[in-house]
Amino acid sequence: MKKIALRIDDIGASTKEYEIYSKKWFGLGNFLFLKYMNYFKAWAKYREMSADEWYKVFDLLKKHNAKLTVGVTAAWVNYDGTSVVFNKKFPEEAKALKHGMEEGLIEIANHGLTHCVVKDNLFRPKLFSSNRTYHREFWEWLGEDLHYNHIKESQDILQEFFDTDVVTLIPPGNVYCDFTVDAAKKYGIKHINCQTHDAKQNSINIISNNNVFAFHDKEIVEEGLDWLEEIFKKYQSHEYLFVNELHKECNK
Repeated sequence: MKKIALRIDDIGASTKEYEIYSKKWFGLGNFLFLKYMNYFKAWAKYREMSADEWYKVFDLLKKHNAKLTVGVTAAWVNYDGTSVVFNKKFPEEAKALKHGMEEGLIEIANHGLTHCVVKDNLFRPKLFSSNRTYHREFWEWLGEDLHYNHIKESQDILQEFFDTDVVTLIPPGNVYCDFTVDAAKKYGIKHINCQTHDAKQNSINIISNNNVFAFHDKEIVEEGLDWLEEIFKKYQSHEYLFVNELHKECNK
């Protein structure tokens, strides 16, 4: 039987508020207010998934005998650059996720501390251009210390609240480097999953998306749970795994 891991990203990430850009008109859609209009916008703005929506997701997982890896960004970044940890910004949603984890339905994965570049407020929307580049957290040019600090702090936040070992890192925007891998190893990460190639680096399992269906909370918020039901139908002949179980398949 074929194996598949379902993965949802951007839970708790302020990218849904500030990552504002357009791909329309060869980038000209980024001019001033255009990128905020539905026709032009490629990402933000949209709301966080509610606790009620999460419980309905859990019902679907039970119905389809499925599992889901949930990429949680550990802190929400405010417009002024300050941050609020996930379980304080979204307490009911955090409780729902903890329930789903305790039921064995979801794996909590680390999706960064901030998801974005907070330095110099680079994450904020631009007047005449895209800010998409600055909604990737682990650029090499940000320096080694940031990778270690962000991995440590995000691990501390997630593991303290969920009371579990968080062993999977999903680098925001598929961006990571050697600093990220080294920091991940130091702070208990065993697997890095993103759009890359299967490999082993510094004892970390680098897991590609070959056996992963990755999506975002945006799809559920904007398309509804019927969209997710269709995904389950697509993979109904597959066995569902968590991302942290996929390395066994990669090593076969």
